[in-house]
Amino acid sequence: MFNNKKRKLNIYLIGIKGVGMTMLAQFLAAKGHEVSGSDITDTFLTDIVLRDNQISVFTPFAAKNIPAKIDLIIYSSAFNEKNNPELAALKNDQRYTAVPKLSYAEALGEVFNHYQGIAVCGSHGKTTTSAWLGYVLERAHKKPNVLVGSRVPQFKGSSLVGSSKIFVAEVDEYQNKLQYFQPQGVLLNNIDYDHPDFFKTEADYLQVFIDFVKKIPAPGFLIINHHDSSSARLIKVCSARIATYDVADETYSGETVNYLAHDLRIKNGYQIFKVNNLGEFKIKLWGRHSVFNALAVIAGARELGLSLKVIRTHLFGFKGTERRAQVLGKYKGALIIDDYAHHPTEVKSTLEGVKVFYPGKKLRVIFHPHTFTRTKALFTEFVKSFSLADELIVLDIYGSAREKQGGVSSLQLVTAIKKNNQQQKIKQDVGHISDLKSVTAYLRATVKKDEIILLMGAGDVFRVGENLLSGQRIKRKKNK
Repeated sequence: MFNNKKRKLNIYLIGIKGVGMTMLAQFLAAKGHEVSGSDITDTFLTDIVLRDNQISVFTPFAAKNIPAKIDLIIYSSAFNEKNNPELAALKNDQRYTAVPKLSYAEALGEVFNHYQGIAVCGSHGKTTTSAWLGYVLERAHKKPNVLVGSRVPQFKGSSLVGSSKIFVAEVDEYQNKLQYFQPQGVLLNNIDYDHPDFFKTEADYLQVFIDFVKKIPAPGFLIINHHDSSSARLIKVCSARIATYDVADETYSGETVNYLAHDLRIKNGYQIFKVNNLGEFKIKLWGRHSVFNALAVIAGARELGLSLKVIRTHLFGFKGTERRAQVLGKYKGALIIDDYAHHPTEVKSTLEGVKVFYPGKKLRVIFHPHTFTRTKALFTEFVKSFSLADELIVLDIYGSAREKQGGVSSLQLVTAIKKNNQQQKIKQDVGHISDLKSVTAYLRATVKKDEIILLMGAGDVFRVGENLLSGQRIKRKKNK
């Protein structure tokens, strides 16, 4: 459908401001198609990408937005005919009966499967890993096509359009979207139970990854995190070439892997490590989790034909993506950092990284729980994940449009954290503030010089940083 170079399509995206939809819109527009879309009136971080690419966006959703001429409709899975007036109108209007309608994942799969598709997947780190691999390939003049679920400052958007057959994409397991992709190579970061609103058991969650790696053809490859026990189980079901990676620290099992990071240290604000007998590598990104992501990129780049010298140079050149340990600026001398962490594992990894890179600084965390189902299913893990913070403020839960509201509350989470802290003798200030406006006012009144204000969550907690820094230029620059 997308691959007839002589035919330029008129494509309309419903829910275009979602990060995945925006990256696909940017890519399709760059390929020469006429692209427009619609969404709610709220401001999104993706607005800048859509504006910079001159993609028309109509708000709010309304039947009148739908163009008279459409060749293809792509819609976000967050919407259906019951909750979206445009999808309802399209169903009942005979003019559009024959127009193909694809979900976001189906459309991305249609594009991806035409190329040498390299899928980056897993519970955590796929945005950074896919952007990092894409950056290294682009800087090495491999001319890749790349789609990433966040704005990448070095891409000036969420995608890269190249002339080669290489297509690197961040692919999502939610709602088993992996079923639409036929990968030639896979980078699997980890498997850590998530999305309990769709996957009722951990076994259900694991199965979609098993089915996915089984599809990799024998000439293809699987890059896999051997440190993660769930991921390591998939080695037995994959018939493709396999490369494993791990980090040699106190949790390392001692098993032989293809890429083992060792002698980790921090110098001049950078992480430095050695890999087997391949020499030393240096990265700008913080945290042990970033070393794991770097190993996946090194392995993937080598599978795609890059030399160690080239990889070493451009691995260091990467500065990260938006909303991943991103320094927004300073307010009254306090450093404001924004991070997308919304799962207990991600929370702990980010806090560990902050503590290592800013030793001795008071760490104040503003956490915005994302979805009631996730908060309820991972409640016990969340209770134990914030112990490194000196202060924790929990906002009201950011609910999903797809889920049934309720079943758990932020007040319950705060109460459980306080009880755990008392039992574990953890000294920490913990409180609940319901909304963004109130927490912004609280920080304005209490912030002190040299503190770290860490905004965490997959919702819109980043707006606290924007409000604090209003009138100042938000750098949106990755922390070294």
